[in-house]
Parts: sequence; C-alpha cells; structure tokens
Amino acid sequence: MLIDTHCHLDAAEFDADRDAVYERAVQQGVATIIVPSVERANFGAVASVCRTYPACKAAYGIHPLFVKQAREDDLTALRAMLKETPALAIGEIGLDHFVEPRDEALQEYYFVEQLKIAREFDLPVLLHVRRAVDAVLRQLRRYPVRGGIAHAYNGSRQQAEEFIKLGFKLGLGGAMTFPRALKIRSLAATLPPDSIVLETDAPDISPVWQAPHRNEPGELSRIATLLAELRGCSYEEVAQLTTLNAKSVLLI
Repeated sequence: MLIDTHCHLDAAEFDADRDAVYERAVQQGVATIIVPSVERANFGAVASVCRTYPACKAAYGIHPLFVKQAREDDLTALRAMLKETPALAIGEIGLDHFVEPRDEALQEYYFVEQLKIAREFDLPVLLHVRRAVDAVLRQLRRYPVRGGIAHAYNGSRQQAEEFIKLGFKLGLGGAMTFPRALKIRSLAATLPPDSIVLETDAPDISPVWQAPHRNEPGELSRIATLLAELRGCSYEEVAQLTTLNAKSVLLI
C-alpha cells in the first residue's frame, strides 16, 4: 500500500486517459492519491476528480505561481469550499522564489492568509517551497499550523530538521531518482524514518526513467523501490513507513 501525497490528477494532461492513469496507479498499489488545487478556478475540477475516483482525496489552496490572478474573494471561496467539501489539507500553498518575474510580497500575503485559514479549520498544509525554504519557515513560526508536508523537498539537512520540529513531513519523488541529485539522495538515505513521505507531483517532476514524458501516480511504486535501495531496506518497509507517516500528518 502506497500513498501519493501530491498528484495533480485534475490537470489537463490527463484529460484523454484519466481513467486508465487512475487504474494503473491502483494496480501498482497506490491506495490514496492526494489531489491539491492551485487556484480557485480548479477547485471544482479537484472536487470532481475526488468524487469520481475513490482513492483520491482533496486539498484546496492557491499556489504561489497563481497569486497574480487571485482576488481577495478567492480566500472567501476557499473557506466556503472547506465548509462544503471534504478536504485533508490546505494546498498547494507556499512561496516560489525561482520563477521570474514574481511578486514576493503578493505571494507572502496569500501564503499567510492561507496559513490563517489552516489554523481556522485545524488542517495541515501542503507546501510549495522552491528556493524559498527559509522564508516559508519564517512564516510557519509566525503562524504555526497543525503540520503538513514540504512538497518536493530540496533544502538542506538543517532546514529539514526545522520543518520536522514544526510537525512537517518531507515529500520525496521523481527528483530523487536522478543519479546526479546527490543532495536529495543523501537526504532520502539519512532522514529520520518518521519524517518522509512519497509523492509524484504528476504530471510534473517525472522520474529519470519517464523523463521528459508525463509523470503519473502509477510511477510511485518504482520511486518507492529506489527509496528502499537508497535507505538499504526493503520495499515493504518503505511502503509501510511512508504510508504511516502520510496518515499521521494528513489524518487519513
């Protein structure tokens, strides 16, 4: 049994064969797929996917790369969505200091407001932290939440320890499969066993054997196999520990 803690199964890349993608994931032992939104415009698509496919569970939030088109009433809509529709987390939210051009102040505004909503609803958060780990940690200390997952983690060991202290798990996926990703591989091999979860970020961050083609949740089993190799343990151990970790932080 595996849990994909981050998969955009509602994305247009899956429109032609979403049923088949889902079935392949289930056949590969993926028992739960967390589907986060990225903006108000796809709240409905995420909800629809989660109604259609029993293994899918929703998270709702506004991604930092979508704040430019966000409006204040999107936060009101997010609160309404959380009241009306089951959700395991607020996400995908956070900061992105990589893509240019960007409005860091606007990103921080929507991040903080959504941390407040997470506190209001007592929900964990799914964090986007690209090139912005310290800035994200700073806001988490100001606005503590139930915990959550630092998605596609690529920070330092020290930063990882800070996330762990705040009740977060660290998401590992396709980036870890590349032989030259030495930092991520070292972290994957040595992080405390109760701190890691698995993800695909499908259709993005394809593993080395799939790149540059579309990623999908069914690849999680091979990603888990590689993690087991890096940690020097069995596939079954990795499946068990990452599943328990995901369940503990997302209250599945």
